[in-house]
Amino acid sequence: MAPIKLAIIGGGPSAFYVASRLLTLLPHASPQGSMLKIHMYDRLWAPHGLVRYGVAPDHPEVKNCTHKFDDAAEDPRLRFFGNVNIDTPSQNPDAVTLPLTSLLQHYTHLLFSTGCTVPVLHSALPPSSYCVPALSLVHWYTQHPSRPPTPPLENISHVTLIGQGNVSLDIARMLLTPPSELAKYDVPAPVLDVLSRSAVEHVSIVGRRGLFQAAFTTKELREMMNLTDASMAPLDPAVLQPNDGAALTRQQSRVLQLLQKGSKNTPGSTRKTWSLDFFRSPTGLTLPDDPASPPGSNTRPPAHLTLAHTMLDPSSLAVPTGATSTLPTSLVVTSLGHRAEPSAPWYDPALGHLRTLGGRVLDAGGRTVRRVYASGWAATGARGVLASTMMDAYAVADTILREAFPGEDVQTVPVGDVDVGAGARMEGAGVQAEFAEDVVPARVEGEGPPPEVEKAWREGRVTDYADWRSIDSEELRRGREKGKERERMTWEEAREFLVPR
Repeated sequence: MAPIKLAIIGGGPSAFYVASRLLTLLPHASPQGSMLKIHMYDRLWAPHGLVRYGVAPDHPEVKNCTHKFDDAAEDPRLRFFGNVNIDTPSQNPDAVTLPLTSLLQHYTHLLFSTGCTVPVLHSALPPSSYCVPALSLVHWYTQHPSRPPTPPLENISHVTLIGQGNVSLDIARMLLTPPSELAKYDVPAPVLDVLSRSAVEHVSIVGRRGLFQAAFTTKELREMMNLTDASMAPLDPAVLQPNDGAALTRQQSRVLQLLQKGSKNTPGSTRKTWSLDFFRSPTGLTLPDDPASPPGSNTRPPAHLTLAHTMLDPSSLAVPTGATSTLPTSLVVTSLGHRAEPSAPWYDPALGHLRTLGGRVLDAGGRTVRRVYASGWAATGARGVLASTMMDAYAVADTILREAFPGEDVQTVPVGDVDVGAGARMEGAGVQAEFAEDVVPARVEGEGPPPEVEKAWREGRVTDYADWRSIDSEELRRGREKGKERERMTWEEAREFLVPR
């Protein structure tokens, strides 16, 4: 039996779910378990990825999965290394950069769990001070180490969100919820300060298709309908009619009932408002000649967003009707999805993520790359929720074990409806059954990380999970002092707080 020394690139939910399952299925006392080592690398200094830097602060229940991650990190066979960027452009200017070739020399197996970190941009809306990707705002209010710019909310009265998924509704809710209500959650003090000075009065949420094609969930919509001091603009009754009497799903029926009932606050009763604008697709943005706020005004002059009116063709695709309209707005936020880092190995631009089959990474010729795997959004694209991420991760862990211990009595079990044996039928899936050349060696010397990582860790430039535990406890303590969930630390604060090694 050859040992498994696995390097996981990424420290988010998928990475921890794979690690947790491997550690559980191979108990430390078992023959195979004693041969397992897992090193997890994240470009950010704190673990948990999207759970820490993507989940809306007022949804703390979504973060409960971190208790499972903490349990996995208690196993001495798992080591976490934060602030280490592997061979791709870093979102974190403080990260230690390590080439992939250096990493490969020290591991028998490699797993990419890097997620989808690059926002999809709209060709008609180039980035400017008037047009930013949703990820910039999300990273701002979660204090992401990439240090996104603070939006000038004190000068903005109207925000337009392009896209009608949950991220758009999260941003709208953050902009329209009174800061006094957000103060009890995991919202950094500098963010609350900016929100308290916000001049935003209306948020338009624009989608190119109709209500029954919108991607937001019932829960997110209900939260919008129940905002304390904002009301929803009335909808055209026509958008509430299903096409040709089509049968509705359970979720569609609930969404329809919510919208028919209307928001808690009646239109016109609040200073702040929001709207769902269906069947509209942006075609251009005209910026003002002078973006500076005029004398005597607290808000900057609006840009003008040109919207093509659309309708659904027989295949439910949005097609232009020929009509257009113009929407004056102070800020456009595009929320159109995400893709993986294009410079990542085995990235497929047509897919927007790594080429995989059954958790195995494929090369450009469709051949399996031995002992190289991918899980989560790195393998599937930016879709699904934490539950589906967990199921995918468990299936990938099972695949790793089956290939690492062929013929051995390593017990794995199906996870829900996931077909954990899909990769065994590669020929039937039309993919060549031959293997590409090995990328990672079958055997390595030593149990530690690459020496440059060990050196940076001893210098305090790289964090481990014990560091995170200390920081986590301190953030919670600081939060209790302010009557909130936690008060986040920046890397500068965290590094000063940590005890020198």
